[in-house]
Amino acid sequence: MKEINFNPADFETVRQIALLFPGAQDSLSHYNTPSIKIKKHLLCRLHENGESLIIRTNFQNRELFLEKYPESCFINEHLKNYSYIGLYINSYTIELLKAVLECGFKAITEKEPTTRNS
Repeated sequence: MKEINFNPADFETVRQIALLFPGAQDSLSHYNTPSIKIKKHLLCRLHENGESLIIRTNFQNRELFLEKYPESCFINEHLKNYSYIGLYINSYTIELLKAVLECGFKAITEKEPTTRNS
């Protein structure tokens, strides 16, 4: 059974930054976790396990974030073929968070694909 154990307060800083983007809206995602969407596209959400954030990015920048910030960023098997990255709660800086969110916003508004051709 999937563990669902999150604290919405862990998303508040992310929410405040993400809502600054044009068209950003509060939403609920998987298992009623808080999320932000841009034009109905997921920008970011709090993972239901309460241990991480899932944020839209693009494949090129995702690799750069993973390389430069291995203590904060990750991908798992589920995210591997999608243009999302995980950030561990309480291990990222505000600067990193802003950079990943901005990358995600651009990916959505510039219509970059969300899946990688296998």
